[in-house]
Amino acid sequence: MARMARMAKEQSQSSIKPETDEKARDDEAPTLVDSSNDMDHDNDESTSNSEPFQHFPPDTAPTFLSSIAIRAFLLGVTFAFSISLTSGLLFLPPTPNPIWRAPFFLATLSLFHFLEYLLTAHYNPTYADISAYLLSHNGLAYNLANGAAMAECIITSLFFPAWQARLSNPGTVPFGLAAVVLGQLVRSAAMATAGTNFNHIVQTKQNAGHVLVKRGVYAWLRHPSYFGFFWWGLGTQVVLGNVVCLVGYAVVLWKFFSSRIFREEEYLVAFFGQEYVDYRKKTMVGIPFIF
Repeated sequence: MARMARMAKEQSQSSIKPETDEKARDDEAPTLVDSSNDMDHDNDESTSNSEPFQHFPPDTAPTFLSSIAIRAFLLGVTFAFSISLTSGLLFLPPTPNPIWRAPFFLATLSLFHFLEYLLTAHYNPTYADISAYLLSHNGLAYNLANGAAMAECIITSLFFPAWQARLSNPGTVPFGLAAVVLGQLVRSAAMATAGTNFNHIVQTKQNAGHVLVKRGVYAWLRHPSYFGFFWWGLGTQVVLGNVVCLVGYAVVLWKFFSSRIFREEEYLVAFFGQEYVDYRKKTMVGIPFIF
């Protein structure tokens, strides 16, 4: 009996040991579940539901997406309000009010920034973060330039309409509008055509899948997004009648794109070699004196 009791005790201890070892292995195993996340990850369904946020920490994904939505909403409201105000000031009697140019500028800006994010999200979603709106990521100089353009427009509209009319009049406004529309269309087409090869930041290393795009607008222009923004910017200043800012925009944008294109093409030659050299000979930049 004593021998049977000892055998039963040994069997009981051996049956407990694997369970203890199993528990120890479970405790030591790494986990991919963030303990700060209150979601249930005990089944495959809850894990798959979290996949849309896999690139962002679980506690920041909702904030990230809400920030994107808020910006889209505010840009949409600004665009709708500005277009309505522009139409009212321009077409309602007794005469067109020259201040219509200010809300027009707001409308073009809001549409531009909304399209920057929309096209990035659709054609290159990896980079569809808040910075894709380019609202605060273009630098202080960009914001100061837009602020100066709005200030000149309002001041000349209210106090110096005759000076403003020298540049913005029935004979020149159509050309300014055409430049704005053409610039926006070409830039948007460039982003759509390049797809994942388009980036707001100059790439210093050739990423996997990075190819030289030579179709669509790239068959004629090798930097169509720069071409689009350059003429879009100048077109807005013609419509606004901003003599000072038109000159300022032309100088600043030319210097910026001249330097950027030179630097970017050095990398492109390094990436694609003779292929890019031959492509460069067949295409143009479309910005004066940048070859």
